[in-house]
Amino acid sequence: MFNTKRTTMKSIIFISALLFGENERTAPSAAEIIGAWQSQTGEVTSSWIASEKYFAIAIYNEKEKQFIETYGGSWRLEGNKLTFRYEFHTTDPAQIGKEHSIPIELKKDRLVFEPKKKEMTWKKLDSGAPGKLAGAWLITGRYTNNEMQKITPGARRTMKILSGTRFQWIAYNEETREFFGTGGGSYTTENGVYTETIDFFSRDASRVGMALQFNFALENGNWRHTGKSSKGDPIDEIWTRREKIGI
Repeated sequence: MFNTKRTTMKSIIFISALLFGENERTAPSAAEIIGAWQSQTGEVTSSWIASEKYFAIAIYNEKEKQFIETYGGSWRLEGNKLTFRYEFHTTDPAQIGKEHSIPIELKKDRLVFEPKKKEMTWKKLDSGAPGKLAGAWLITGRYTNNEMQKITPGARRTMKILSGTRFQWIAYNEETREFFGTGGGSYTTENGVYTETIDFFSRDASRVGMALQFNFALENGNWRHTGKSSKGDPIDEIWTRREKIGI
């Protein structure tokens, strides 16, 4: 004999799984936001890197070596609402210092902005691993002739934000709303060697596609970055995590 109650319950579970997905959740945790995300529209790429507190989004056409825009700052998550606070914004500087909240929905490795409108869908590239240098960093020193010159970040700052596999640096002044430059792409850290492959560069499109190698070391929690710039100039820099500086 068949059990009507049991059959009905199985049907409800089956229908729920079809509608919502057994392992899908609509409200992500903050930890699930951390990492690198990408959205593609034709040949235009949107790259989003989120550390524990900070974020940067860059939009570019790698094939045409065209940088389009970048914006970023800090972020927080409240339920299914993601709030950005802008510290830099190349296309709309008036947004700097303001907040923008976006309803979001997470489905496996896809994150949707404005799910009712399906405004933008992001695919997760990594969750911050392997991540020896994952996080948000500010430049705090530069060696010249073996002497370290301290740099005190304030409204004028140069930030480098990294996920487990992606990076972006941004130079800007939050107070004056000036933007000085940005670049980014993918990176690896192996045997003390940090290698960047450039996908976009606002200052010089000819650098796109280049792979640059640097030596790196973590010294007292700081990142020592040495090698040659994309122009071939020697560099020896100290970077400190933003959380440690407190800005």
